[in-house]
Amino acid sequence: MTGREILHKMKEKACFVSTQPASPDPGKGKSGMSRLVTYGSYLVKGKSNHPMEDYLVSENRTVDDKDLGLFAIYDGHMGHNVPNYLKSHLFNNILNEPDFWINTESAMRKAYHTTDASILEQSVALGKGGSTAVTAILIDKQKLVVANVGDSRAVICKKGVAKQLSVDHEPGKEKDRIESKGGFVSNLPGDVPRVDGQLAVARAFGDKSLKRHLSSEPDVKVEMIDDDTEFFILASDGLWTVMSNQEAVDSIKSIKDAGSAAKHLIDEALSRKSRDDISCIVVKFQ
Repeated sequence: MTGREILHKMKEKACFVSTQPASPDPGKGKSGMSRLVTYGSYLVKGKSNHPMEDYLVSENRTVDDKDLGLFAIYDGHMGHNVPNYLKSHLFNNILNEPDFWINTESAMRKAYHTTDASILEQSVALGKGGSTAVTAILIDKQKLVVANVGDSRAVICKKGVAKQLSVDHEPGKEKDRIESKGGFVSNLPGDVPRVDGQLAVARAFGDKSLKRHLSSEPDVKVEMIDDDTEFFILASDGLWTVMSNQEAVDSIKSIKDAGSAAKHLIDEALSRKSRDDISCIVVKFQ
């Protein structure tokens, strides 16, 4: 048996065919397929003058004889260095936590904090920017653990009904905490609420100049995958500013190919005049 045949058998056993994480090229899409799970991703650059600041991860790994689906959206601001750093380091930090298998939720929280500390320590090299994040780990196709900081979102569909698994960390909702740390939340006419008049999210990685008033504490949610589960979506706020959770679910429920579903969501967001960078991952359960 050749090396390629052996690799193919290993992938069949894992019920995934692995893909490389999608690169931040405008219009670049990736898909992965399996017997039971399919996943696809797509991302496009928005109409802003700065370079693309969204990064994503969509892959599978076998760790300690368990199948892990690793999915993430990193939406950067004021530069692409921080989301690129997250793409390379965050999942490794999570998986290297000693209590990952015992208490996955706790391990994710710890890894979010240690990763943020590393980013702040390297602020000279990485710059003053930051990034939101939503990460999802699918364990043996049975348990989904989602964590997030910022306003990138995870939404799952069960029996056609959308359920949000992440929390949008909006400055207005965390005004008391921000003010207790000496910051303020601006609310100017025609603009969204902003931390210290600058950042439109209350939690993020990086952003050293605002860190006293920001948090990197993730919200973590565990969802069991059952026979009612059809798919879940991860996407940056460029999608969610123009589509509700249920609209997104309804838009792709009849599309079987996960990669085509991810592209369809972004095309729909663009048709609704979204101007932001948009990245999207769809994971479907057969």
